[in-house]
Amino acid sequence: MVGPGGALAAAPRHHHLLLLLCFLAGGARASLATDALRRVPPRAAAGGLCQQLLLPQGYPCTEHTVETGDGFLLSLQHIPHGKNRVADNAGPPVFLQHGLFQGGDTWFINSNEQSLGYILADNGFDVWIGNVRGTRWSKGHSTLSVHDKLFWDWSWQDLAEYDLVAMLSYVYTVTQSKIFYVGHSQGTIMGLAAFTKPEIVKMISSAALLCPISYLDHVSASFVLRAVAMHLDQMLITMGIHQLNFRSEMGVQILDSLCDAESLDCNSMLSSITGENCCFNSSRIDYYLEYEPHPSSTKNLRHLFQMIRKGTFAQYDYGWVGNLGRYGQLHPPPFDLSSIPESLPIWMGYGGLDALADITDVEHTIRELRSTPELLYIGDYGHIDFIMSMKAKDDVYVDLMRFLRAQQGMHSSS
Repeated sequence: MVGPGGALAAAPRHHHLLLLLCFLAGGARASLATDALRRVPPRAAAGGLCQQLLLPQGYPCTEHTVETGDGFLLSLQHIPHGKNRVADNAGPPVFLQHGLFQGGDTWFINSNEQSLGYILADNGFDVWIGNVRGTRWSKGHSTLSVHDKLFWDWSWQDLAEYDLVAMLSYVYTVTQSKIFYVGHSQGTIMGLAAFTKPEIVKMISSAALLCPISYLDHVSASFVLRAVAMHLDQMLITMGIHQLNFRSEMGVQILDSLCDAESLDCNSMLSSITGENCCFNSSRIDYYLEYEPHPSSTKNLRHLFQMIRKGTFAQYDYGWVGNLGRYGQLHPPPFDLSSIPESLPIWMGYGGLDALADITDVEHTIRELRSTPELLYIGDYGHIDFIMSMKAKDDVYVDLMRFLRAQQGMHSSS
C-alpha cells in the first residue's frame, strides 16, 4: 500500500523480506545479458581512467581529485589536447558528464574516431571528464567508507547540488574560463537542475544535452516499468540495500528476476532498459562490460522512480512528515526550468526510439524553458546511440561541435 510521498505504508519487516525473496526466486532462468555480467569481470579502478584508457591511446591525460561540500572525493580527468596537437593550442574547456550506471569511461569506450571524448580533444577542445560519487572512479570520502550506509545516502539531486558544483568550480578556477557543458541522460538531469542556480550558470557558456531528461512520466522501457510497478526501489531500501550494484551477486539476481523469460524478455538487456538502439556495436559488449555498469545508490533509483510515478521534476520526496521537516512543506519543491536564464544557449539531441528520454517528455522540457534550444532529432536513434553509435560522429557530433564553435565565436567577440 502506497501512502503520501510514495512511501510504503507501515508493514512488518519480515513481510518485505518475503516479498523480496519471492521476487528473487521468480526468475525462471538467467538472461543472456546477466550471463555476460557474470562472465566478464569488471576492470579494477587501480591506476585511474587516464592510465587505463587515455594514455595507452597516446592522449595526454592527468588525474584530479575534487572534494564536494559533503565530503565525497571525486575523480576528474583532464585531456588538454588531442594526440597530435601541442599543449599551448588547447581550446575552450568542455566538461563531459556521464549518465546513470556509467562513468567517465563512457566517453572513450569506442574507437578514437567514434568516441566523443577523443573527437573533442582532436578538434582542439580542452576536455574535462566528470565522475560522480559511487562510480568506480569516485569511491572516496573524507570520513566514510563505501561499506557505510551514509556513503550511499544520496540521489541525483545531491549529484547536481554537490558533485556538479564541486567539479565545475574546479574546472572554472583552473581554466579561468567559462565552460561548455555536455551531458548525457542523468548528466542532463543534473545539468538542468543545476542551471536553475545563478551561481552555476555564471560558470557555463553553453550546454549540449544528449537525450535530455527532466520529466520521466512517458518512459516506455519494459524493464524500467516492471521495476517501477513492483516498487523495487522501496523493497530494496526497506531491506537495507543502499548500494545498487548490478555487478554484485544480489544485483545480478535482481536482473534475472526482472527478466523472467515468462514475463519480460531481456536477452537484449540494453533495449529492455533504454529502448531499441539502431547503431550500437553489439560485438563489443564484452569490452563494454569490463567498464560498465557502475554502481549507483538505491535512493537515486527511488528518486527517478518518483519522477516516473508522479510526472514531476522535483527534489527527493521524503513523504509528508519528512518533507515538512526538510522543506517546510508537504511536497518537495520543483526545479523551475523557467528560471534557467534565456541567455544560456542550449542544444539538445534526442531520438525517436528512446524509451527513457521520450519525445513527449523532451517536448515538455522544451516548453518550460525560456529560451528556444537548438534541436537535433534523429528518428531511428535510441538512448545509447548518442554516445555509443558507430555513426554518431557524423550523425551527432559534427552538429554538436558546430554549436560549440558558434558559441565560442560569440563568446570571443563579446
